[in-house]
Amino acid sequence: MADARERLSRRLSYVLRHNPGAVGIALSSDGWVDLDRLVDAMNEHGPAVTADDIAEVMATARKQRFEVEGNRIRAAQGHSVAVELGLPPVDPPELLYHGTVARVVPRIQAEGLVPGSRTHVHLSPDRATATEVGRRRGPPVVLAIRAGEMALAGFTFLRAVNGVWLTAHVPPGYIDVEG
Repeated sequence: MADARERLSRRLSYVLRHNPGAVGIALSSDGWVDLDRLVDAMNEHGPAVTADDIAEVMATARKQRFEVEGNRIRAAQGHSVAVELGLPPVDPPELLYHGTVARVVPRIQAEGLVPGSRTHVHLSPDRATATEVGRRRGPPVVLAIRAGEMALAGFTFLRAVNGVWLTAHVPPGYIDVEG
């Protein structure tokens, strides 16, 4: 059962964050899609799914990657397709964190954190979450981001409904390697 929820969560993430065309849908400019339309489209292009299945994924998921408003659903953050989430700028805490692995630290120290294929750099509110994120690709390295200093220098921060902090870029001068 948990494996089925995990597979559905990954499938929803792929469709709602990266490739809605894979199931023949389009997202609104702010990332929303009608839940019934999504269910129908997913059923036309893969294993059967119901709105209740999606509700169960949302109720049991630790990461809370999706949000529902009425009969609409969208990914909370993490998009590689252009969407405007409509999140207001928020003053960040003094420190935010980013989990990664040792092999990419030299590049980060040279270039800073860049969004890559996504629309924003993702930052965690605490070391524990960043450690968990970094662990997905090997032994984790946690980077401390001096977000308060960045905000004073004019950088904009957003906070997704699931608590993930978003910014366009983190220059190397604001990054400290914690280990």
